[in-house]
Amino acid sequence: MSDTMIECQNVSFKYVKNTEGVTEEKYAVKNVNLKVKKGEFLVVLGHNGSGKSTIAKHMNALVVPSEGTVLVDGIDTKDPEKVWEIRSKAGMVFQNPDNQLVATIVEEDVAFGPENLGIEPSEIRRRVDESLEKVGMSEYKRHAPHLLSGGQKQRIAIAGILAIKPQCIIFDEPTAMLDPSGRKEVLNNIKDLNKKYGITIVLITHYMDEAAQADRIIVMDGGKIMMEGIPREIFPQVDRMKQIGLDVPQVTELAYELKKAGIQIDEKILNVDEMVNELCRLK
Repeated sequence: MSDTMIECQNVSFKYVKNTEGVTEEKYAVKNVNLKVKKGEFLVVLGHNGSGKSTIAKHMNALVVPSEGTVLVDGIDTKDPEKVWEIRSKAGMVFQNPDNQLVATIVEEDVAFGPENLGIEPSEIRRRVDESLEKVGMSEYKRHAPHLLSGGQKQRIAIAGILAIKPQCIIFDEPTAMLDPSGRKEVLNNIKDLNKKYGITIVLITHYMDEAAQADRIIVMDGGKIMMEGIPREIFPQVDRMKQIGLDVPQVTELAYELKKAGIQIDEKILNVDEMVNELCRLK
């Protein structure tokens, strides 16, 4: 049994762009090598156009590589007969929850995936209840999804994926359209799924505070992986992150500026509590 959930081997993806009769090939992703371990919480960071969403779409066979190979739990995504098997192992949650909700009642929406897989009704019933429980939305099961808040809708979308019983969920900027409280709800859910239930998480985001909570971070730029490591290795490299066009968590930047000003402070600070402890130590 391999402990690798997803593996990208020399993955490139190009699309053909036609501008005023001139055809050009453009690479969205170029020579990406990447392994996602089972049970890991991996964040992929990058600004728009960095290739991060394209690599996410490769992870559940929404697109297949122009060159190279993507394996999901050992299955090659290029095999057309294995697409549903791949998608039941690696589910995907998108940016806009409205695009993922299909039914007029919450529980019917959550049942949609397992119904398509031909699972028997009694098992579907159990999965729907279990999935809604996991995202803290049980009391809304008879509600209409369109009446819920953005954060609640996104949690219903997550429940719909959970009902398929995937080993891995890929989240493509799932909090981009939410307000701060909705973002917090959804991120807490994602962390719970990883820590409590052992589901492998790949989170594509441009929010640094979300990335700071990952086991490992990959930074993409221009379709390539530029940096890779744990949050405490990545974020103190403030200059490099800014060159790529990304921020770092505010407290990490503050520590960086204090250090530059000659104050002896630990640069590997990721949250407010750690900053408070460091500052108290300086007294």
